[in-house]
Amino acid sequence: MRVTARGGRGERAEPGVAAEPGGGHRPGGPWRRGAAALAAGAVPALTLPAPSWWWCAPVALVPWLLLVRSAPTARRAALDGWLGGAGFLLAVHHWLLPSLHVFLLVLAVLLGALWAPWGALVRRLLTDRPGPGAVAAALVLVPAAWLMVELVRSWEYLGGPWGLLGAGLWQVPPALRLASLGGVWLVTLVVVAVNTAIAVVLAVPGARRAALAGLLACAAVVGSAWAFAPLPRPAGTARIGLVQPGVVDGPGSVDRRFDRQVDLTRRLAGRGADLVVWGESGVGHDLRDRPDLRRRLARLSAEVGAGILVNVDARRSDRPGIYKSSVLVGPHGITGERYDKMRLVPFGEYVPARSVLGWATSVGKAADEDRRRGTAPVVTRTPEPAGGPGRAAPRRLRVGPLVCFESAFPDMSRHLAREGAQLVIAQSATSSFQRSWAPRQHASLGALRAAETGRPFVHATLTGVSAVYGPRGERVGAGLGTDGAAATVRTVPLARGVTPYARFGDWAVHGAALALAGYLGREAARRVRSRRARALR
Repeated sequence: MRVTARGGRGERAEPGVAAEPGGGHRPGGPWRRGAAALAAGAVPALTLPAPSWWWCAPVALVPWLLLVRSAPTARRAALDGWLGGAGFLLAVHHWLLPSLHVFLLVLAVLLGALWAPWGALVRRLLTDRPGPGAVAAALVLVPAAWLMVELVRSWEYLGGPWGLLGAGLWQVPPALRLASLGGVWLVTLVVVAVNTAIAVVLAVPGARRAALAGLLACAAVVGSAWAFAPLPRPAGTARIGLVQPGVVDGPGSVDRRFDRQVDLTRRLAGRGADLVVWGESGVGHDLRDRPDLRRRLARLSAEVGAGILVNVDARRSDRPGIYKSSVLVGPHGITGERYDKMRLVPFGEYVPARSVLGWATSVGKAADEDRRRGTAPVVTRTPEPAGGPGRAAPRRLRVGPLVCFESAFPDMSRHLAREGAQLVIAQSATSSFQRSWAPRQHASLGALRAAETGRPFVHATLTGVSAVYGPRGERVGAGLGTDGAAATVRTVPLARGVTPYARFGDWAVHGAALALAGYLGREAARRVRSRRARALR
């Protein structure tokens, strides 16, 4: 047995195994350790739908934290963070592999580098035998650093906020209550803090009291949110029709899909809908150029007795390029202000830096032509068609439309709620990934956006999963799965007032950034003092 010392504190190594300077033991050679980092980084993706193992969220990061803590050097810890980040991104986005092929691996490796500083920080704070003060700092700084990584990768040009760690708890009521206070960002902070505390309990016996105190503090935060967070105030109900045509492939699919949606919408006549919603790209022609389609939709609106929110994916006649637009149609034609999608899917709807990365179109299903962006969000009011004999006129609603990928961005639905939207609607299409995790992951985001804003959220798709959530993030009725075509009406509770998150915004992000800035400033000052002391000797 060999005994080493670091900082005056003895460490015992197992027989035949060299003790690491970081207080841990190297799990095999560098290649085996790298594979372990990739696997450990992939574990948190299991909390997302599917498989939706949300119950493992409190320990999902623990293997990764323990591995990084045991790194022999800061450089190795940074590499473990990098490889774990690549593993996490590959697991979260694995369903993109048929579309992006090898380019997905390139993106995962590049973006995984965002976790390298996080890995170095974890080792810095948790290596060896940290005392109560170091553990308390770690319970704040490790989650803060993770959140900064999520914030950077959430930039729309880097892929957007898909697969955020806190999003795995979309169906847990206490987590949704936390989201109403600080958004999904606050949920992520608490999840990482809990994982950090459990890792300390397992690896540092001398710091267990401090770690357990941290767990109690996290429980107190969640319990206080559950007990005292303000709830949305009821403001009546609305009847929302969902039309899901299912998969329509082959020649003439655009027109056949339109006809199927018309037939499905007719089934909603007489069911008291206040608004009918179609999925993304449900209309493949600019309605300005197709008065025949415009007239068909207007007649359909009159027949059903409600406005129809369609989504047009077509080349515009009034400006160059292809746009994806939410358009509201009433019995007298197009009504209200159309909304043009502002945040596009990288590679799916445009290729970033096409002059450099255009080769991605030759190895995957990247966009051959970039879609054009809208310039501003829109809150529009549904039309007021006549109720007809024996039928009540539909309730007029202020709705805020989003298109597909935009439902992942907390700031967009928050802005719509602040601008007076009673209902936030996302029109989506995930037919390219029908048998993957993507449809369920996408639909689950509506629960978080509803809880964050205190506004009901409608997620309407072409091929499933379509779902409706109430203003607390609770699911309203069963969702429409990916197994066929359907049309249904859901009675949606409305709410008034705004949540603390809608009012105060990303305060959790700002607090995390301030904590990290304070730590980095303290470390910089300490190094300056150390250099001066050495110079005076």
